[in-house]
Formats: sequence, structure tokens, C-alpha cells
Amino acid sequence: MTHRILILGGTTEARQLAGKLADRASVTLSLAGRTESPVAQGVPVRSGGFGGADGLAAYLRKEHIDLLIDATHPYAAQISANAAQAARMVGVPILALRRSGSELVEGDRWTLVDTPSDAVQALGPAPRRVFLALGRQEVAAFEASPQHHYLIRSVDRVEPPLAVPDAVYLLARGPFREAEERALLDEHRIDVVVSKNSGGEATYGKIAAARTLGIEVVMIRRPDLPDVPSAETVEALAAMVYHFVEPAADRGV
Repeated sequence: MTHRILILGGTTEARQLAGKLADRASVTLSLAGRTESPVAQGVPVRSGGFGGADGLAAYLRKEHIDLLIDATHPYAAQISANAAQAARMVGVPILALRRSGSELVEGDRWTLVDTPSDAVQALGPAPRRVFLALGRQEVAAFEASPQHHYLIRSVDRVEPPLAVPDAVYLLARGPFREAEERALLDEHRIDVVVSKNSGGEATYGKIAAARTLGIEVVMIRRPDLPDVPSAETVEALAAMVYHFVEPAADRGV
């Protein structure tokens, strides 16, 4: 029997996982549709939202999904909550890819906050040169502090641009190496970085660069996510899926 697997993606790891599982099961990768030009995924792709937990549950039933995998971004808390609820509603097993976050090390200057609005407050009233290493959905909060100079990097264009007098926009897709990030921070004379604790090597370069340069990082904490069976790496989660899709006898057990 060919198992039908739905992966909720949007991350590099989701694409990698889909590639690993494609020869073991019928895999569909779901993207939220927020990125205008996503990279090729290598498996059938569904784009757009489901309409909350109820909509996702209906899709799981209609498509006879045997396994749901949440491989969304660590900050996609609502999608993860909907996934866990939908899986319970339908009785479909769920696994999650939960990459580990970055940890404070000697030399880091982190100010920890809970939301982008909190990050705005943490910048303070005096004008600063700020690197916003956030998604385009989060940067709008910084219109509340127009006194700062903003360097804004995103995969897609920020539309509309921020209603602030001094902002520079960069379109780029990671990974970003530490040396490149250090050069960027130097070039733009950045004195504070605002970042999410996304984890993974692709986004760690700016954190390491800030440490080397003695630059403050306003770090937005990760949200709470549902407690479901999970793994931190693509390889570990793929191994869990292999045990699900292959009967014990086929594995020589």
C-alpha cells in the first residue's frame, strides 16, 4: 500500500524531507503561498491556506491522507496549532520537524522580546541604525518608530514600503555566511539587529557576525508550539516516517 503524506512546508527542510520521502510514499507539499517565487520543490505542491483546522481536517479526509507532517517555520504557530487540531479531529498521525533554536554564547548581546511590537519598544527613542532580519509580514510594526534608519532584507518585496523616512530594502534568499553578514553590517553601519530565533545554519550568520562586531541583537522568542512527536533534523524525522510507512516485516524486524 502506498501511503499518502501531506507535508506542511515553506522551509528548506520541508523541501529536503519531501525529496527523501518521495520514493517511499505519495507526498504532497503544501505551501502557504506567502512567497511570490518559491524555489522548485520536486514533488506535487498545493499552494494556499486551508481555512483553519476545520478546512485542513476536511482536506485530510477528502485526500485520504495517512500521515501529516508539520515542517513549517518555527514561528508559524497558528498553522502548527491548526495542524495538531486537524490531526486529532480526523485521527491522522502527525509528526513535526522542530529545528533547534540558537543559544546564547559568550559575546552575544541579546535583548529577548516576545513580539515584533515588543522589539520596536526595545529599540528605544533615540535614532539607531537597525537591520530588520524579519519576514515582510512582521516589519510593518516598525512604522511606529520612524526615527530609526532601517535596513530591511526579505525574499519578496515589501509592499507597500514602510511609512518611514529612512529605509533601505534588500531582496535576497539565504543561506547567508557569517563573513557576508559581517560585511553587510559594516557597510550599513548597523548598531542593532532585530531577528527571530529561527535556528538552523542558513540564518545563523547574522547572529555570529553581530557577536564578532559587538552589535546588539533584539531577539524575538519562539512561540509555544503543540506537543506532538517531533525530530530536530530532516534525517531523524525521515527515519521516523520510514518506520511508519514500512511494515516491520519489510524492515527485517
